Amino acid sequence: MTAMSDQPKKRILVVDDEPRMVRFVKMNLDLEGYITLEANDGMEALQKVRDYNPDLVLMDVEMPGMDGFETLKRLRAISDAAVIMLTVRSDEDDRIKGLDLGADDYVTKPFSPRELSSRIRAVLRRFEQPGRPDAQIIKIDDRLEVDLQRRDVIVDGERINLRPTEYRLLYHLIQNAGWVVPHETLLTKVWGHEYINDNHLLRLYITYLRKKIEPDPANPRYIFTERGLGYRFIDYKRQEA
Repeated sequence: MTAMSDQPKKRILVVDDEPRMVRFVKMNLDLEGYITLEANDGMEALQKVRDYNPDLVLMDVEMPGMDGFETLKRLRAISDAAVIMLTVRSDEDDRIKGLDLGADDYVTKPFSPRELSSRIRAVLRRFEQPGRPDAQIIKIDDRLEVDLQRRDVIVDGERINLRPTEYRLLYHLIQNAGWVVPHETLLTKVWGHEYINDNHLLRLYITYLRKKIEPDPANPRYIFTERGLGYRFIDYKRQEA
């Protein structure tokens, strides 16, 4: 049974300068029921993104000419597609650099088809809109509003651009405002069970969110750290009362 039997097929672009790797990944994606596109370098990848608007891009970091990081930087100017970086290096600095540039996940070579398939499913789940809530616009205070219908975040009257993963994290924090949400719960809800122990990834995205919505990220007004437990969003409903 394919992964996409009851849903429209997702389009995935594979970007790698090694033909054997492209064939290996494409064969397994085809078996999973995805529509697979190919590119052998950064420039071709950007053109394929413009032409076909893929749902997800699997991209090698180490490519001749324009490497994966530069390609990702340019890709983010034209597309919000999910991106998983592929690399033989497992350095934390490389991982953070990719995430800072807008990657959604990082997979180290060599990897098994099962691992890659699991990561792809997890990333695509994050891009699915959370269930529609009863209240569409939430006013946190005089400077912060969240439109859950449009997935817009307004800070001081200006729309803030959140990546899908950042929005999903914020959504789950707001839905549990006033309560401590454990690390494991946030990791499972936002990234999937495969990431249940990746507290570093969670801290990184909490930092991204704070930089975008907090007046002073070093002294949070909205997202509080409960050391050793998890995170708590301000109880805005109690403040309204």
